[in-house]
Amino acid sequence: MPAIKTKKRKVSKKTKKAWRKYTDTKDIEKFLENSQLEERLGSFAIHKDSELFSISIAPEIFSKQKRRELLKLKEPRCFNILKPHTAVPDPITKRNRVRTKDERKNALVLKKEAIRKSQNILTLKEKLRLKNKMIAAKKKLNKPKRDEFNINIWKEKNTKDINIDWMSSDTIRHTLTHFGIKKKRIPSSLHKKPSNIPAVEAPHPGTSYNPSFEDHQKLLLEVAQKEMELIKEEEHLNRVTTKMFKKVSLKEKEDNLIKEMSEGLKLEDNQDFNEDENNDPIVKSINPPVKNKKKTRVQRRKQKEQKNLVHKKQQEKVEKKKISDIYKLRVLDRQLAAKEKKEKVLHEKRLKKKILKTVGTKTLSKVKFEPLELDFKLGSELTGNLRNSEPTGNLLKDRFKSLQQRNIIAPTNIKLKRDKAKIKRFIKSDHKIDVTKVKK
Repeated sequence: MPAIKTKKRKVSKKTKKAWRKYTDTKDIEKFLENSQLEERLGSFAIHKDSELFSISIAPEIFSKQKRRELLKLKEPRCFNILKPHTAVPDPITKRNRVRTKDERKNALVLKKEAIRKSQNILTLKEKLRLKNKMIAAKKKLNKPKRDEFNINIWKEKNTKDINIDWMSSDTIRHTLTHFGIKKKRIPSSLHKKPSNIPAVEAPHPGTSYNPSFEDHQKLLLEVAQKEMELIKEEEHLNRVTTKMFKKVSLKEKEDNLIKEMSEGLKLEDNQDFNEDENNDPIVKSINPPVKNKKKTRVQRRKQKEQKNLVHKKQQEKVEKKKISDIYKLRVLDRQLAAKEKKEKVLHEKRLKKKILKTVGTKTLSKVKFEPLELDFKLGSELTGNLRNSEPTGNLLKDRFKSLQQRNIIAPTNIKLKRDKAKIKRFIKSDHKIDVTKVKK
């Protein structure tokens, strides 16, 4: 059946909606499909059948050497990125190209520049470029090769020509940078260790599997002394807390409270505590009212004279002390010498304390550092050989405590349960049930 041709209607294509509605895009879609197919497979119209197909009679088997030669002749895969990624030919055959800066220059200008360069007449920019190029080349030669560590980067450079005695550290760094000698700044964390305590301490000789009798007895004595100290402390706490208070009945407690609260009050035995105090007709004031009596002129004058006299006496006393101090020079000299001696002793004590602090453990958190308890074995438990001895202590715990002792990590408490937020629970006002109104 032949296709019925209909007359095209004339419609407005002013808006995008109308353009999309009344435009036939079948031919465009067909063209895009063909072009995409050509892009994937390539155009078959250009090539001959002999190029596309080949008749294979027998399988070609090459030797290993031949295969290697063919692989060498084969084009590397890295060049694929330089090739066009599509088989579709470029629709725009002629394209505009932006000329370079040298191409845009006039021929006369280029000729002048060539003459100038031949006569070694360079501009300031060209001179700087040459200088930087030479510096970069020199730097590249001096740069150590990979995996070569022949130079000590922290080593001081030769600064004999520069007088750095009067300079501060920042001024020295700035001056050396200006001369092309960079001074490396050592990180502050590398200046000193967090602690002078050795990483691995030698264990007590009494903890050996076959210790000497003296070493083993010393260890047991040390453990016993520590245990005695703990018992003593526990007994002291029990004495000053639990044993300090007596058990009192509820009635005795109330009587004691009334007695303590009524201490200092003059009350008769038959007098009631709730007796009204306002019944007393005679009311006496504790502090009587003060009258505002003004001072007379005579009193003011005498007060002023007395004040001047006190001031004069004080001045005379100061002057007298100055004169007496001249005759006390030997005594003052002895006092100063004693003071200096005392300060020197205190300074030495502070230095010793500072040295001890470096050896000891610092307070890094609210939890106090507690060392591990000494591992020990009784005389009956000692075997004398390593094969029959049972393992004691925990290596992981020992290393963890060592890190805490050397101020590398802060001491903490073991927390097995995680804290949960307290949830406030309540019943909504419309969910509440009034029990009185509920029918039985």
